Amino acid sequence: MKKKRTTTNALEIMDAVFGAKDPHWKERVQEERQKLAVGMLIRKCRVAQGLTQKELARRVGTTQSAISRIEDANYNNLKLETLYRIADALKLPLAIRLGRHSAQLQGATV
Repeated sequence: MKKKRTTTNALEIMDAVFGAKDPHWKERVQEERQKLAVGMLIRKCRVAQGLTQKELARRVGTTQSAISRIEDANYNNLKLETLYRIADALKLPLAIRLGRHSAQLQGATV
């Protein structure tokens, strides 16, 4: 009798482990990836400008710990208004894209 070959595909393994317990685990992973991507982008722009988290926080009008949470993707309440303020503090435009369509947002307030 031939031994059944086990999978080495990480998604298949995770689906086997988590799928029965949480059928929406893939959506949750995607949400976390999106938060991480936003946090990494903010950090990359901040570092490129030679700013510390404390300096960015002062410009945004928040605390260093809030910037840290956003950059580490541990912040579940990131609002568009906060993104405006961060973009404004970094002197960068904020753009939103839906498929092929995009809008360049300007200003520090919604």
